[in-house]
Amino acid sequence: MAYTGDDKILLEGLRDGREKAYEELFMTYYVQLVVFAQKILGDEDMSREMVQDVFVMFFEKRDVLNIHTSLKSHLYQTVRNRCLNEIKRNQIRREHHSGIFVDKKNQEAYFEDKMQETELEARIFSVVESLPKQCKRIFEMSRFEGIPNQEIADKLKLSKRTVETQISKALKILRKHLKGYVDVILFIIFWMLK
Repeated sequence: MAYTGDDKILLEGLRDGREKAYEELFMTYYVQLVVFAQKILGDEDMSREMVQDVFVMFFEKRDVLNIHTSLKSHLYQTVRNRCLNEIKRNQIRREHHSGIFVDKKNQEAYFEDKMQETELEARIFSVVESLPKQCKRIFEMSRFEGIPNQEIADKLKLSKRTVETQISKALKILRKHLKGYVDVILFIIFWMLK
């Protein structure tokens, strides 16, 4: 995959030691990478530490960075490799070199799924954050807090029909913004049935 224009500019800034480029890299990818690492490691603190280490390494080796994929792919791959190394170290301690890894193809599929899942979750929350205020509140109460429509209507002093209309509006917006994600159709169907 070729660099995007933004990747080139960001990489040049990193190589030149520009603090703004490093800040932009951190702000753009830190949260996504922590969520991704946590899905692999199952430990939030360890995931944060690991991703921070990756960013420190990026800064320290900025003048010799040699990236052949997109910057985003490179970061995910680096975090993934760090996670694998951590899992391997822990398994060696516990199991004395026996049964460290499962079949490589299964591993690749697992990490690909986790990466897509992380990106989909980030996209969903981004779209939900952009919803109009009332629509967002009703959608969050319904889908994230599990509150029934009538109870939402009572709490917000609205009709049940208004609540249903706002939830339907939010789902349409989500469908529109989440085109191209493999799991979106199942996700939307699941949320519509709630």
